[in-house]
Amino acid sequence: MIRYGLLGFGHHCEKRLVPAFPTARASSLAGLWRRDLKKAAENGREYSIEHVFATAEELCASSAIDAVFVTSPDSLHLPNVLLALKHGKPVLCEKPLGMNADEVAQMLAAAGQAGQRLGVAQNMRYHRSLEVMREWIAEGRIGRPVLANAQFCYAAEGSPRRWIYDAALACGGPIGDVGIHCIDALRFLLDTRVAAVNTLARADELSAPLEASAAIGLDFANGAMGAVTVSTRGAYRSMIEVTGETGTISSEYGMTVDTNIDVVLWQAGIAQERKTVSSADGYTRMLDSFSDWVEGRGEFRATAADGLHNQMVLDAAYESWRTGKKETILGA
Repeated sequence: MIRYGLLGFGHHCEKRLVPAFPTARASSLAGLWRRDLKKAAENGREYSIEHVFATAEELCASSAIDAVFVTSPDSLHLPNVLLALKHGKPVLCEKPLGMNADEVAQMLAAAGQAGQRLGVAQNMRYHRSLEVMREWIAEGRIGRPVLANAQFCYAAEGSPRRWIYDAALACGGPIGDVGIHCIDALRFLLDTRVAAVNTLARADELSAPLEASAAIGLDFANGAMGAVTVSTRGAYRSMIEVTGETGTISSEYGMTVDTNIDVVLWQAGIAQERKTVSSADGYTRMLDSFSDWVEGRGEFRATAADGLHNQMVLDAAYESWRTGKKETILGA
């Protein structure tokens, strides 16, 4: 059983991560730290978390903690990850890994020197909806994939995560927040990397200098093309689909954990097969997979080495927005 300490504790932890631990078979929630010590004590009592630490270093150094889960705002990921690695702890870090690819490279170097595992919390790789889609694609049910699209929208106004439009704390607007999930999910489905990126984005008076909506064109290394559209001004939606030479696999709300999900195989405009699944245990399965990896059992689907590529895609997406030009990804 791997005992986790949460480094940073906000809305995401309360809504998604804390509920994921009780049903885990190889992972337990043993401690937390957050900057507001009064709130930390309240969280510890409310969720029956045994250890509430006074400092981040105290958590990372504690013998009661086997692995550190970094859940702080984006700009704090680098110092938090380095701190945990300095104390010899494996680290699972929220997406995006850093503010840019240079930060991720520093994390990877530190993990190598420490001889510790470093993973990214790309929980959607453990969603049963995406597993079904990936399996059907691999089986050749739609032939060679040619197009892959994902959309993730939500209304940011009123969100408890007030830092998401603070350029000093957030890697970006919805591109960095949920676009990274879409990009990674499409990569997972197609089992490929991104070769080039072309971005259109728009800021508004509430989001500036960060974007409020964006459309990202993707050239995949396997020859498929794709698009990711994201917004913090739209009604909630999380759609994902892949079209091949002989059919399409689509999943409306395919990236949610809150409701049952239909995965549909379409051919010639007719739904040939429909499978209903739940991805409610996606976070739990991710935690246990990382725990197994730490203990030498199996592989984790979202390593930091792979996460570096995603960070390079984010860097290219923002550079494309700034320059208006298509950006290639080195090493794709």
